[in-house]
Amino acid sequence: MNIHEHQAKEILKEFGAPVSNGIVVFSADEIKEKVSQLRGKEFVLKAQIHAGGRGKAGGVKLIKDVKELESQAKKMFGKTLVTHQTGPEGKKVERLYIEEASTIEKEFYLSCLIDRESSKIAFISSKEGGMDIEKVAKENPDKIITNKIDFTKEGPNEREIDNIISIFEFDKEQKSIAFKLIKSLYKILLEKDASLIEINPLIVTKEQKIICLDAKMNFDDNAIFRQPEILKLRDLNEEEPAEIEASKYDLAYIKLNGSIGCMVNGAGLAMATMDIIKLYGKEPANFLDVGGGATKEKVAAAFKLILSDKSVKGILINIFGGIMRCDVLAQGVVEAANEINLSVPLVVRLAGTNFKEGKEILDKSNLKILSAADLNDAAKKIVEAIK
Repeated sequence: MNIHEHQAKEILKEFGAPVSNGIVVFSADEIKEKVSQLRGKEFVLKAQIHAGGRGKAGGVKLIKDVKELESQAKKMFGKTLVTHQTGPEGKKVERLYIEEASTIEKEFYLSCLIDRESSKIAFISSKEGGMDIEKVAKENPDKIITNKIDFTKEGPNEREIDNIISIFEFDKEQKSIAFKLIKSLYKILLEKDASLIEINPLIVTKEQKIICLDAKMNFDDNAIFRQPEILKLRDLNEEEPAEIEASKYDLAYIKLNGSIGCMVNGAGLAMATMDIIKLYGKEPANFLDVGGGATKEKVAAAFKLILSDKSVKGILINIFGGIMRCDVLAQGVVEAANEINLSVPLVVRLAGTNFKEGKEILDKSNLKILSAADLNDAAKKIVEAIK
């Protein structure tokens, strides 16, 4: 789960990290009253969307006075920002963050995340702040250092923190602040079930102060049940409507840009299904894992979800029955297809528990279903069917 910059900064502040003073507004009418809480003569107006690259898209502006602030805010509210992370459809701006402007002398990059490969926490540091870290990694890999540390209640020790911040070349006083910041990030990751915390840029001001100028946080969906205060920060306006609907049925669903809808049980099988669709020259329209013990109601919901995507020209169902019974899957598909009036080609590959019973249910349904012997056959048939 993602949250907005202003929410991430509130969490950083709660854990003692240095951030600028700022306010969030949901309409231009709130500005005059709320901006009095800020000091300084200049402000930064930031569109709040779940995507990077806002500045290049006109979503970040340096403002000289309150009058200009209100004028620019009115222009920014309701604007659709298109960045390299939003896709061509962009994201609509429905909230703004206003913070005191900082005098920037240096910009750095700092993040911490769970490294699944090593089962450690990785801290990534770079002198190239304010840029896409992927671009820095590609063009100037020597300007990035990664330090992986073991999970402990105490967090990174002094030597580990020294290694993390070494690339920044801080003075003694700045090091003291940086030590506390690293401890804070680690504590947030551990206590709030965050999977990523990114500070980009982390700045040194002309007054030699360290400030987290921008912040991004992601949280583990699987742990969100024990983080009710984080769940309250969820902004449904920033999420794909189909993904919101999927979450109601505990379906693992991600919308993609292809034309073949996929329904699979198991993440590994789902990835293999998507790969083989691409191998035959088409693109998957979604990732959808119905899970190991899905009911026919859950299967029906998943099927409707796929069909709600107007870009879907055909559907491939690939089920390997274990805990998930093929007859339950078949019954859910038939009920959903009859309710919706299926009008696109459907290829089904069943194997495992009760696959014969499942195939019989599909055969008797009078639906136009193409049966496949294996995954290779299934992919070939659905690609041919939509041509």
